[in-house]
Amino acid sequence: MKLTSSVIPNVVSSVTLRRFVLAATAAVVALASAPASAGWAQHGTMSTSRGVYNGAHYGACGGGSCSHAGGVEGPWGGVATNTGTVTRNAPGQFSNSGTATGRYGNSVQHNGDTSCAGGTCSHNGNLTGPDGKTATTDGSVTRNAPGQYSSSGTINGANGNTVSHSASTNCAGASCSRSGTATGNDGGTVYHSGTATQVAPGVVTTSGSVTGVHGSTVTSSGVVTTSSVTTVGVSTAPVVVVPPPAVYVPPPPPPSTVVVVPPPAVYVPPPPPPAFVVVPPPPAPHVVYVAPAPHVVYVAPAPRPVVWVPAHWVGRVYIPAHWA
Repeated sequence: MKLTSSVIPNVVSSVTLRRFVLAATAAVVALASAPASAGWAQHGTMSTSRGVYNGAHYGACGGGSCSHAGGVEGPWGGVATNTGTVTRNAPGQFSNSGTATGRYGNSVQHNGDTSCAGGTCSHNGNLTGPDGKTATTDGSVTRNAPGQYSSSGTINGANGNTVSHSASTNCAGASCSRSGTATGNDGGTVYHSGTATQVAPGVVTTSGSVTGVHGSTVTSSGVVTTSSVTTVGVSTAPVVVVPPPAVYVPPPPPPSTVVVVPPPAVYVPPPPPPAFVVVPPPPAPHVVYVAPAPHVVYVAPAPRPVVWVPAHWVGRVYIPAHWA
C-alpha cells in the first residue's frame, strides 16, 4: 500500500476513531470476566487541524460477554458508527465481532480472535467490505515491564498491498505516551505519537500528531469522559486486547467552486450618420435665341417711277426703307 501525504487525513481520522474504540475495548476487557452485569458510558471531543470530532460510546457486560455501540461525528456533520461484542471463551481466550458503518452508509464487518499468555496477547482478524472484498490483520502486544508495552503487526489488503505497523507505549503515574510507525510496500512511512493523561476521575485528556511521508504534520487534542464504570471480579493479570482497525470516514469534498461566466457583450452599432439630401441646382433657364430676320434686298426692275418707301414690317418680314 503506497503511503503518501494524502494518507495523513486518513490516519488522523483513524487515530480519532481508534482512541474512542480503544477506551471502549479496554473497559470491555476489564469487565469481560465479571459474573454480574456492568455498564459504562463514554463521550469525548477531539480537536484536529481539520475540525472538531465528537464521539460517544456505551457498553454493557454480562455472562462473560460485553457489547458496545458508539459513533463519531465529524466537523461536517458526517457520522460513523461501530457496534460489536467481545466474548471471553476461556482464560486468556477472547473473540470479537462487529460492524463499522461509514458516513455514507457503507458497512464493514469485522471479527477476530485474541489469545493471551506469558505477558503477550496475539490477535488476528478479518474485515469484509460492502463489495465483498476482504482484508486480514494480525499483530501482538507485549508487556515488557510494568507500564511498558510494545506492539507490531500487518494489515493485508484485498489487492495484495501490505502495511506493517509497530508502536510502543509507556505509562507512568496518570499519563501514558505512545509512538509508532506504519510502512507501506514502497517503503513510505507515516509516523504517529501521542499522550493520554488522567486529569480527574473518569476524565482523560489526549494529544497527538501524525507526520506523513513528505513531512506534513497534523496535530490533535481532546478530552474523553467515562462514567458509570463498574469492575466486578476483575482478574489481577493484565489483559490487553488489540482493537479492530478503525474505519476511515473521508471528509466531504470541498465545496464546489461556482464560476459565474458574465454574459457575452452585445455589440450595439452606433446610429448611422444623418442622411445627406442632395438638392440639385435649378436647371438653367432656356435661352431662346431669335435670329434676326434676314435682310431682303429687293431690286425693282427699271425703269419704273421711283417712290421712297420707309422701312416697315409685313407680318413677320421686315421691309427696310427703299425706293419703289
